[in-house]
Amino acid sequence: MNGNAATKGWRKWLRIAKSTGAAFLGVQSSKVLEEDFQGSSPLPFIIMGLLLTVAFVVSLVVIVNIVLN
Repeated sequence: MNGNAATKGWRKWLRIAKSTGAAFLGVQSSKVLEEDFQGSSPLPFIIMGLLLTVAFVVSLVVIVNIVLN
């Protein structure tokens, strides 16, 4: 994989993370939503959504443990 392809891959995942994060917070616009699902598979968005959910739950557990101790 050359440098240009690697950069494209990271940009794609960064865009997916940004889009999923905005949707996770409820601030996703319908225009961006249509652009995201226009030509790509929903699988990367599902994976990113699951990762964000796990990160959210873990952060809540850590915060609660800190507060209770």
